[in-house]
Amino acid sequence: MSVNRPCFAILLLFQMTFGQHIVRLDKTKITATELDTKINTLMKVAKVEGLAVTVFNNNKPVYKKSFGYKNILTQEAITNETNFYGASLSKPVFAVMVMQLVEKGILDLDKPLQEYLPKPIYDYQPSKKWHDNYQDLKKDSSYQKITARMCLNHTSGFPNWRWDEPDQKLRVKTNPGSRYGYSGEGLVYLQVVLEHLLNKPLEQMMQENIFHPLKMNHSSYTWQSEFENDYCLGHDMDGAPYPKDKDNDARAASTLETTLNDYSLFTEAVLNHRLLKKPTTKTMFTQQIKIKSLTQFGPLRLKDSDANDPIDLGYGLGWVLLQSPHGIGAFKEGHGDGFQHYSIIFPKTGIGIIMMSNSDHAESIFKELLEVAIGDIYTPWKWENYIPYNQKE
Repeated sequence: MSVNRPCFAILLLFQMTFGQHIVRLDKTKITATELDTKINTLMKVAKVEGLAVTVFNNNKPVYKKSFGYKNILTQEAITNETNFYGASLSKPVFAVMVMQLVEKGILDLDKPLQEYLPKPIYDYQPSKKWHDNYQDLKKDSSYQKITARMCLNHTSGFPNWRWDEPDQKLRVKTNPGSRYGYSGEGLVYLQVVLEHLLNKPLEQMMQENIFHPLKMNHSSYTWQSEFENDYCLGHDMDGAPYPKDKDNDARAASTLETTLNDYSLFTEAVLNHRLLKKPTTKTMFTQQIKIKSLTQFGPLRLKDSDANDPIDLGYGLGWVLLQSPHGIGAFKEGHGDGFQHYSIIFPKTGIGIIMMSNSDHAESIFKELLEVAIGDIYTPWKWENYIPYNQKE
């Protein structure tokens, strides 16, 4: 029996968008139409300008839709191909590429990264605006202990960014490997070592190993001219658009430009072991360090608590991990001026969600949307500071 492929594709798209029942973690279901209604309601009451959402069942997308505007002033609609600044969604994509190098025997997770280089990292002439300048480490020998594992699980001891320090100098603040401390600098240090080791820029590594194989044709760690045709601006708390930052050097921790379609391809590939062998994926989703901090960011990040012990909160390699009755939940957030994102997958069940927004209000709807869309009542929303819109003062 022959199949009319265009008609069949249209039928699948119709089922995904309108008729498909989404199965949640607790086995209850919600229709695509019901989820549409809920998203539109939440966006309206919380003043979220734009949102793009993919839901996964059985390790594949069963719902993928975009809402709202690229720019509230022009009111041009966001589509699944609209470019978003990915912020820290950059990190797990880079982490997968790093683990590919581990599989190939090019990189050892536990070998100090300085040992891969013929001279100290601070003796290399910086070629970027700032992130590959390691002059501050000349008198800081503790950096020599840092490994790839420590960079991926955020125990490098570096601050999040050197700009967070009072004197804006890079230093190792805690003994490497001893304590969780979110660090973009750690991921970038690993990136710079790999660039010297392989004699390839980050963008080339990502295109060769991740983007091209998955046909993520609208993703890059640097701004591309083709993005000019379809991108969204971030919006501040007053609903005003931020200017678009287009001149970033490629940084593994933070500069991913992507779309809902492309990031869905990446997530689906992770769930189905298309980029890594199953044992490697298992290693990524194995807790490397327990997280005891009361919050992820802000002053309370330095205060320990047992509040998240019931979900055994910790970091794997590239993802934050929690334990639930449905197995491990692996999640990653993204946060920048006007852009707020969150993704979580439960590999044992094949259920997950991606939420990408161009609004500073978006995190206020994440808790409720997670519960409604996939039945996720496990994400540590207080630790993430995802205070619901109806609980804000």
